[in-house]
Amino acid sequence: MKDFLSLADLSPDQLRGLLDLAAGLRSSGTASDRPQPLAGRTLAMLFAKPSLRTRVSFEVGMRRLGGDALYLSPAEIGLGSRESAADIARVLSRYADVIMARVFAHADIEELARFASVPVINGLSDHNHPCQGLADLLTIRDAYGDLTGRRLAYVGDGNNVAHSLLHGGALAGMHVTIVHPENHAPSAAVMHTAEGFASASGGSVHATTSLDGVDGVDVVYTDVWASMGQEDEAAARKARFAPYRVDEALVARAGADAIVLHCLPAHRGDEITDAVIDGLRSRVFDQAENRMHAQMALLAWLAGGMPLPA
Repeated sequence: MKDFLSLADLSPDQLRGLLDLAAGLRSSGTASDRPQPLAGRTLAMLFAKPSLRTRVSFEVGMRRLGGDALYLSPAEIGLGSRESAADIARVLSRYADVIMARVFAHADIEELARFASVPVINGLSDHNHPCQGLADLLTIRDAYGDLTGRRLAYVGDGNNVAHSLLHGGALAGMHVTIVHPENHAPSAAVMHTAEGFASASGGSVHATTSLDGVDGVDVVYTDVWASMGQEDEAAARKARFAPYRVDEALVARAGADAIVLHCLPAHRGDEITDAVIDGLRSRVFDQAENRMHAQMALLAWLAGGMPLPA
C-alpha cells in the first residue's frame, strides 16, 4: 500500500495493525526509547485549508520519529489555481519523502497520489477524513478494549467524518448509525461500501433521521453543523440541526457507560453543550491527542518501512 486516501483502502488486518502500532508508539516511553524510522526523512504538509490539530499532530509526530516536517500554506501553493495538483505532486516528490495534504475536493488528493512517486496521506478532503477516523477508533478501543460489536451513533451532518466512521467502523465489526436531519444523509456510495465491509465483519451500518438511533449506544459522536466552505449555509443549518444538539438529555439515552466524541473544533452551544464536552463521559481531548499517535503509525508504516504488528 503506497498511499492512505481512505479507510476503505485498508483490510481489517491492516486497520487492526495500524491501531496496534499507534498504541505501541504511544507507550514507547522517553524519546531515547522511541524508534526513529523516519530519521533523515521529510514530510511535506500541503494545506488548502488551515487546521490546528492536523498541522501540529503531523509535525510533532514526524519529529518524534526522527524526521522533519515542512508546512506549505494555502497562499504558498495555490492548489489548482497557481499550480496543478499533478505538477505539485511531481515537484514535491523530488524534495520530500512523504506528502500529507488537507484539501477541499477529494479529486485533488486523488490526483496528488496519482502523480506523486512518494506516499500521499489524506489529511482531510470534503469526501472523507481517514486520519480522524483512525484516531476515533483508537479512542474507542482505549475505552472498551475492543471494537467488535460496539455501537456508535454519529449525530449530525452525513459529512466526511461520518463517511470515515462508516468505513472504519464497518471494517472493525462495529454497529454504526448515522443520525442526521432530512436531506443530510451520508453518501449512498459510502453506505454501500460500508455495508459490504459490515457483512464480512459481523457489524452493521444504518442511517436514520430519528434520534432513537442514539438509544443504548456505546459512543455518541458529533461534529460541526457547517464545515469549512459552508459558511453561507450556517444560519439555515443552525435552525435545521438544532433538534440534533448533543446535550445531557440526548446523551442520557445512550448506554450507561457511553463515551462522547467530537473531532473538533467545536461550536459549543450549537452541536454540543459545554456540560457534555467538559463532562465525565467526554473523551474529546484524548481523541485529539490520538490524532498524533495514529498518524505516527501511518508515517512509520508508509514512509519508514515499519511493519504492522501481526
